[in-house]
Amino acid sequence: MPFTTEVLSCDPASISFPTDTPVITSSETQEALRRASEELRAQKTVAFPTETVYGLGALALEPAAVAKIFSTKGRPPDNPLIVHVSSREMLERVLPAGYAISRTYETLMKHFWPGPLTLLFPSDPSIVPSIITANQPTVAVRMPSHPVARALIALADAPVAAPSANSSGKPSPTRAEHVYDDLQGKLGVILDGGPCGVGLESTVVDGLQDDGNLRVLRPGGVTVEDLERVIREDLSDVVPAPRVLVHRRDYRDEALEQAPTTPGMKYRHYSPSVPVTLLCTQSQSPPHTARTSLTAFLDTIQADAQTQGKSLHVGVLAPSDSPLLDRLRAASLPDVRWTEHPLGPLAEPAVSAHRLFDGLLSLDKAKVDLILIEEIQEEREGLAVMNRVRKAAGDSVWLDL
Repeated sequence: MPFTTEVLSCDPASISFPTDTPVITSSETQEALRRASEELRAQKTVAFPTETVYGLGALALEPAAVAKIFSTKGRPPDNPLIVHVSSREMLERVLPAGYAISRTYETLMKHFWPGPLTLLFPSDPSIVPSIITANQPTVAVRMPSHPVARALIALADAPVAAPSANSSGKPSPTRAEHVYDDLQGKLGVILDGGPCGVGLESTVVDGLQDDGNLRVLRPGGVTVEDLERVIREDLSDVVPAPRVLVHRRDYRDEALEQAPTTPGMKYRHYSPSVPVTLLCTQSQSPPHTARTSLTAFLDTIQADAQTQGKSLHVGVLAPSDSPLLDRLRAASLPDVRWTEHPLGPLAEPAVSAHRLFDGLLSLDKAKVDLILIEEIQEEREGLAVMNRVRKAAGDSVWLDL
């Protein structure tokens, strides 16, 4: 039987954390959080904002509650979940008895918790259900910085598992309306705390390897440059200093990709209901892959429209100061209509990260026939942006502008 889905407004500015217990000055926000925490304690799912994306939460240590996340999303059972905590004390409830957190992890937690950083810890299956870890020996944990998320977890007084609040494989939601459009009728409560600040999921780091290096399994809101800076500043006396290695950029692990320890590694993600083509205008093309001119590429789109016997509505996600946008605006294609969703300046990849999922979902809702995304440099937040874009795109074209 479908749920009646309520969207309850929360004011993040009314929530503060002078200690691990939240202080909430808005009665409307207090009531919304009370309702949502009751839903969680009744082993139901709740959607709520984090600084990264909106999450679909359930009590992490209750297998029956966690199972509802998988059924609501249509999520494969071998795709593990991240556990969210609101305090150091709650983190310790999740960890094996007597486990000592490493100095490197203590450093990362000091700088980036609360925040968009997920860390892998050893998992005790008598504490963390195997449905959370997909039977892996580690559990992914983070402490969100969004006041609504952290307050909800604190009021529930329990760790909360929370993947993105969307049907599995779709772009992650960054606004409450994205969640409602996708999952209405499948859950009872959505907390609306406004748009997410980061706009991409958390960075996932494995610091459990014997060599002491940090392996970035999923780039996200904390950049590789951020991690390297903190290690350089706080662990300068460690010899050899930990290195930051990015999966698929600096190393490969085929076994990990087949049996991932963290979300976002195995399955195609972030895809709207229409085809997505990545336009590579800056990177070098792979061997034996020819570059094509923009004119030739546009000719293929015009030919597709004529073959289908209709005008094509094409959505474009590109940096606002990209030459590509000017060229598309100047193109004369009688059977093609463009809708732009600028990603912000080339020099500000954090803006592109903030706008990416909202752009994919907005263009999908506008019922475009095709989405074109122009690549950006894989630096700072751009690394995470391109990680998501490559998972969303079904096709890539190398263009000479």
